[in-house]
Amino acid sequence: MGTGTVPQAAPVSAADEALFRKVTLRFVPLFVICFVFAYLDRVNISFAKLQMQSDLGFSDAVYGLGASVFFLGYFLFEVPSNMLLHRIGARLWIARIMITWGIASACTMFVTTEMGFYIVRFLIGALEAGFVPGALYFFTKWFPAQRRGRINTYFMASIALCGLIGGPISGGIMKYMDGVNALAGWQWLFLLEGIPSILLGLVVWFMLDDEIADAKWLTAEERQRLATRIANEPKAEQTHAFSAALREPAMYILSLIYLALAAGIYGLVFWMPQLVQTAGTKDTFVIGLIISIPYAVAGIAMILIGRNSDRTGERRWHLGLATLAGGAGYLLCGYFNTNTIALVGGLTLAATGIITAIGLFWVLPPRFLSGMAAAAGIALINSLGQLGGIISPYMVGKVKDLTGSTTLALYAVAAMCFIAALLIIWGLPRRLYFREAPQR
Repeated sequence: MGTGTVPQAAPVSAADEALFRKVTLRFVPLFVICFVFAYLDRVNISFAKLQMQSDLGFSDAVYGLGASVFFLGYFLFEVPSNMLLHRIGARLWIARIMITWGIASACTMFVTTEMGFYIVRFLIGALEAGFVPGALYFFTKWFPAQRRGRINTYFMASIALCGLIGGPISGGIMKYMDGVNALAGWQWLFLLEGIPSILLGLVVWFMLDDEIADAKWLTAEERQRLATRIANEPKAEQTHAFSAALREPAMYILSLIYLALAAGIYGLVFWMPQLVQTAGTKDTFVIGLIISIPYAVAGIAMILIGRNSDRTGERRWHLGLATLAGGAGYLLCGYFNTNTIALVGGLTLAATGIITAIGLFWVLPPRFLSGMAAAAGIALINSLGQLGGIISPYMVGKVKDLTGSTTLALYAVAAMCFIAALLIIWGLPRRLYFREAPQR
């Protein structure tokens, strides 16, 4: 379709705005809260490391490998999980995901050996697989394309919110619960942050609806208007069968881009507390407060950028420039790794760029995928991309063990972000570069 604008969507009436607001308030806050705890359970070992590593005698490479093994389980089970979600429904499947991953995350408190650490991390990844692509696929069934930039960035703002509140909470648990009932602070961390995920799984069961027709909280007229609006939205040529989607070059270009973005975000979340500690801050609670700064800025910026992308209908340059900013932030982190103020500036730029890019990225796959191809294709892109989560945490740990510094590894992640930006701006099929009809 080239780089032009898709045909104009129907004007958005006041009734439509009220309806979309109602749907947004029903689902988006719930998914944000779920994702906050999903992310917290995924990355809280970055705080646990500050005590757990010395208590259990783990090297930086062992910690990095444990962080990475999570993504191996995620990689293997992501596509099957989302295909089951497509057949079974989001309500049952996402509730199952949350309850089982919460249990597995809490069980990390019982780890005593390297092998036990690897096994529980693999299980958390396998059990959580499908949550993020499942939510993104769910949004395609309830929101038109012209609104998904902001909806996806609201959802991905969970990463920033997790860092904003998770840092101080995790640091506080580590500091003030250490030794209570003969348990270490890191053991309390896994237990207290795993329980909410289990409870949220029950909330999901009662709050989600698989289809618009199931939404009893909407009137019959609202259900009909919402279904019609989504069915009639302008689309580029789409692939419906998963087998056909596997032959799409765009699938693999997007997977490579997302691999770099995943390497960027997990380089941050798994190593940010360690980077701040190495720069000179030792108190775990203060470290939590410091790392909340990059996430606070990133959360505000990504929502503003996502709304502007929806308002203008432009995706390519918003996404590409955000990815470039993430790479620049990593360069600053590597260069100023012993200066806390400059390091926090670099972390803020990296977090803002990478988290914003992740939110905007997920607008692209539904441009050429629908139905089962969308469910499985989004999961495949996310799954292949999550290999970046295997690469960067282990690479940073290994480089630090070998050189005593994380600088070279941070430069490598920056290079990956720059390559991804080039692919975003110039490497995708031209039919994905169309400008959507701006919001009116």
